[in-house]
Amino acid sequence: MANTIPAISLNDGNTIPQLGFGVFQIEPRDTAQAVSKALEIGYRHIDTAQMYRNEAEVGQAIHASGLDRSDIFVTSKLSNAAHRPDDARRAFDGTLKALGMDYIDLFLIHWPLPTLYDGDFVSTWKALEEFQRDGRARSIGVSNFQVPHLERLATEAQVVPAVNQIEVHPYFTNDEVREYGQKHNILTEGWSPIAQGKVLDDPTITDIAELLGRTPAQVVLRWHVQRGDIIFPKSTTPARIEENFHIFDFELDDTAMERITSLDRGEAGRQGAHPDTFDWVPA
Repeated sequence: MANTIPAISLNDGNTIPQLGFGVFQIEPRDTAQAVSKALEIGYRHIDTAQMYRNEAEVGQAIHASGLDRSDIFVTSKLSNAAHRPDDARRAFDGTLKALGMDYIDLFLIHWPLPTLYDGDFVSTWKALEEFQRDGRARSIGVSNFQVPHLERLATEAQVVPAVNQIEVHPYFTNDEVREYGQKHNILTEGWSPIAQGKVLDDPTITDIAELLGRTPAQVVLRWHVQRGDIIFPKSTTPARIEENFHIFDFELDDTAMERITSLDRGEAGRQGAHPDTFDWVPA
């Protein structure tokens, strides 16, 4: 098998690379170097966010790479401080300015924030629909949306999200939300794909890795892609950035897939905040 990253079709006719490079918790001063290394290795999908405060450095690395803009898929996400439509419009303009680009491939609502803004994430979503209509966002989607949030968009909005970026890893398979996405043609993007490293020492993972002659991280990332999800592991270590890229030249058999999936702990395995209650807004 060649180590070629598959391009997956979105519900709006665009495509997205299944493997990307994430910059969550990478300090701005380290971001350009990390993204430059990822692009050098062969990544062509970069995932950032307004709240990561490193969009400008992502843009710098992309512009310095010498690659055509059309060859790189760029995602960013709306700040929790900018859910009101006029604020969202200003924030989106700021994202394009920070990246130094006239369009973005995918723009997401980062969190639904149902306890804030009168619970009105629909008006926020309709602002994103504007960005897509005017061509400055090729695709639009959501992040951390639960099934009731998605159902509300289905009844009150016009555009179905192209993706839902949610916490997914072997300890928290998040099946209810993933299954809703599968039924409604919304692709799942898995954040925290290795549970912040917690699954890498799991005996099941290490056993499969030893049998295959692969690293635990490669095994877990391969499990994600065989389930059909999009992932973007992050690291600032060049060797690990490269290691995470090499997951398309081997396969997990059905037994290995089932062993990893059976590690699910339900809500007890969730590492991040619950979308129904998360209400943090940056100053």
